[in-house]
Amino acid sequence: MLLPVLLGVLSVTTPAAPETLSASTAERFASLALACVHREYPNKVAHVLKRDGDARPPRQLTPAFYGCYDWHSAVHGHWLLARLARTFPDAPWAPKARAALARSLTPAHIARETQYLRGEGRASFERPYGLAWLLQLATELHAWDDPQARRWAKALEPLEREVAVRLQQWLPKLSHPVRTGEHSQSAFALGLVLDWARARGETEMAQLVLARARAYYGGDAACPLGYEPGGEDFLSPCLAEADLMRRVLAPEEYGPWLARFLPADGDGAKDTWLAPAVATDRTDGKLAHLDGLNLSRAWMLEGILHGLPEGDARRAHFARAAAAHARAGLASVTGEHYEGGHWLGSFAVYLVTRRGLVP
Repeated sequence: MLLPVLLGVLSVTTPAAPETLSASTAERFASLALACVHREYPNKVAHVLKRDGDARPPRQLTPAFYGCYDWHSAVHGHWLLARLARTFPDAPWAPKARAALARSLTPAHIARETQYLRGEGRASFERPYGLAWLLQLATELHAWDDPQARRWAKALEPLEREVAVRLQQWLPKLSHPVRTGEHSQSAFALGLVLDWARARGETEMAQLVLARARAYYGGDAACPLGYEPGGEDFLSPCLAEADLMRRVLAPEEYGPWLARFLPADGDGAKDTWLAPAVATDRTDGKLAHLDGLNLSRAWMLEGILHGLPEGDARRAHFARAAAAHARAGLASVTGEHYEGGHWLGSFAVYLVTRRGLVP
């Protein structure tokens, strides 16, 4: 495991593992979500208006997920609280996390969220990024062996089902993958959806994602990693695809596929390969995306490592790049500016708890 070495004072793992993320760092990450999940303004609403009466405040439109500046950040802010409260059930801040989850995840609020999602003109609402994070939240709640968490999971199920149906209807119609470094990217979302489907025993969805991933990406070669990053990216198009495909392909298929997809990765003894990005203005919400890119690159590189056999010659420089990106990314999670503070904590927790690798 890379992260205990590169973080020093942090011992990182998942709720089921013997080592744990340090309580003080977990508290810092939890505080970022607690500060925003019920903070309504500033708010960026992706809301189609059909008539005057459709102009309403966020808390009325989506009463569970109206905070953290936008819907998807509110969703993964709730995921952060569930993930950390599950990991640290006796922490002093855990009751606050539970109270925040209880306030949001009521049957009435989720019924309104489901109704909103079904509304006219919302076929593409939060698709696929926010929808995939909603399934990740459901995964976390169902995995949490706790009476209160079971009630929240049950309350969330109507929205979980609506999201799953929506994605099942969309994927067969998506003729080409979306290869951006922002919310519309298909590779990252498909990884989250596949993790949900496997955890929840949703075999039909899992088979659909596997088939679409192979169709979209199975024949890819020579990904132009040198063109990355885009100036507003928070996801790597190339690395997200590679992280998805290690979930899709058997190990004996994945190694050769990766050699074709990232053909320059095998010569990499240089520490300068894939240097971390630098956010030039953290008060600019779009430019601050690059801090999140470092975090997501780190977990995607760890995912690639997870898909390669121990003796693979490419592992060393993937490991160095993952460590460098994790250091840079975690150093940026300060909460100093709301532009990053409302969402970077979720990316940090996804990384340090290795959520993409183990439950």
